[in-house]
Amino acid sequence: MSVTAAEGFVAAGCHAGIKRRRFDMALLATDDGRPVPCAAVFTQNKFVAPPVELDRAILAANGGRAAAVITNSGNANAGTGTAGYKDAELMAASTAEALGVDASDVLVCSTGIIGTSLPMEPILSHVPKLAKKLSVDGAHDAARGILTTDHKPKEVVIRGSNFTVGGMAKGCGMIAPNMATMLAFLTTDAAVPRTLMQKVLKRASDESFNTLNVDGAPSTNDTAMLLASGRRGKADADEFANAVRAACMDLTMQMARDAEGMTRIARLTVTGAAGDDEARQAAKAIAENNLVKCSWYGGDPYWGRLLAAAGSAGVEFNVPKSRVSYGGIAVAKGGVGIPHDGQALAEHMMGEAFDIEVHLGAGRGSAKMIGIDLGPGYIKENSRTS
Repeated sequence: MSVTAAEGFVAAGCHAGIKRRRFDMALLATDDGRPVPCAAVFTQNKFVAPPVELDRAILAANGGRAAAVITNSGNANAGTGTAGYKDAELMAASTAEALGVDASDVLVCSTGIIGTSLPMEPILSHVPKLAKKLSVDGAHDAARGILTTDHKPKEVVIRGSNFTVGGMAKGCGMIAPNMATMLAFLTTDAAVPRTLMQKVLKRASDESFNTLNVDGAPSTNDTAMLLASGRRGKADADEFANAVRAACMDLTMQMARDAEGMTRIARLTVTGAAGDDEARQAAKAIAENNLVKCSWYGGDPYWGRLLAAAGSAGVEFNVPKSRVSYGGIAVAKGGVGIPHDGQALAEHMMGEAFDIEVHLGAGRGSAKMIGIDLGPGYIKENSRTS
């Protein structure tokens, strides 16, 4: 049931005709039409899509609540100006009318190609159909309706001692820290203050979604939302935070495994930085370096490329105290290679996922990032408009 596993939520998905064959619309709503507390985090890209602008305005105006979220895929409604904002408002109004709720409690998300106006006729004609299809069993269809170039839906359910967190997400390309080209929708039946929800979602996103770097390209539409029905009463704050974090990390890893052209995942840790911010900066430089990513595709533990990328990051870097290891196997210290178990290293590098640590020798700052290899599959996917 994923996003409807928490009590109080229903969902639906359908094919409206925005895309040729695949599902391209989804609706998530409260089962009684009442607005519930909603926390959200959005892209930090300054070229932001109208749906994000609208959602920010709605949540600011209503104090952070939502009765429904309507989503389309196949078209990002980005780079569409004032007309795009009006189209997003029209999607909200149409959804509100179909559900019998206030448009000021309806959020809108879009994902897909940039710079093309939304095809409003199929969208508006299918909103009432989605409303009629809403059910607890509609979660999987909704998870299909938000996908773009993804190969499969991404869904999660985390059970707490007296509450549930459910969720769905999309994203596999145009992904970089500070959100990815992703949409994530989380629900819970725990009764928690919205201020706590916002804090928990922000931290969970920083520790999960914002560590994933497929190609260094933050999207225009990135959004993560958390809605709470409160149906099962108060929850322990720490347990709730851990559950949300676990759900976000699960969805992050599902996105990583479905990344465009992905064959290998690098779990990168930068340590020994002058501070955590510099560690993140170095990790980003490494994870986005095409030479590094190509070596990951080949399963090649080319440590020199890692240090070269770190050295170009503009952070403090004490080479004599630096070191590099793959899977706990040290391969370089002080900027030069050292003897190591080549067979064990080769075996570690041939797995779907491998671990890398780059120590900068400059302090105690650290950061983690999930990187993806670069191979023919990614180029094929992105050599044309998605």
